[in-house]
Amino acid sequence: MDDIVKAAMAKWPNVPHCIGWLGLDARGNWYMRDDRTQAAGPFPDSKGSLLQHQKLIEFIQRNYAADAQGQWYFQNGPQRVYVDLENTPWIWRLQPDGRVLSHTGIAVAVTASLLDETGHLYLVADDGAVGLVHSADMALAADAVEAGRWSPEAVQANGLPARFGFVRRPQAPPANPPAP
Repeated sequence: MDDIVKAAMAKWPNVPHCIGWLGLDARGNWYMRDDRTQAAGPFPDSKGSLLQHQKLIEFIQRNYAADAQGQWYFQNGPQRVYVDLENTPWIWRLQPDGRVLSHTGIAVAVTASLLDETGHLYLVADDGAVGLVHSADMALAADAVEAGRWSPEAVQANGLPARFGFVRRPQAPPANPPAP
């Protein structure tokens, strides 16, 4: 987390949380969801505006974390902006050299692979984080499976949040936690 964010949290500890205003889609894209978008329906049915400002995206990604209930958020200064997830909290990007990177650019080591009933492939990182493999990387994923690097276990997509401890539609927590 950025130092400036930590300082803002300490200075203004009681800023209300923000729910419903930010979404992460299955391709690792961030969407801003204003009142009209939220009124039109839940994410991802009503996505909102695709964020394209690279510095803002980098700031969100550096300050992306989960609370104790598995609700993912972006710490925007003293305010937590909770994230609606289309699928998982991480979207994995496969690299030609075999590395796996998160949509935020973090390299991970894969310990397991999962295949759901619709053919979506998920990878589990060594820290227990689960993420969806980006659809553009399925040829590289198929190569890894054929080479025996991954042997996908069959799963049901609706069981992933409970199994891996994440929430797709965050709800307002009772109070802001103390600053770190």
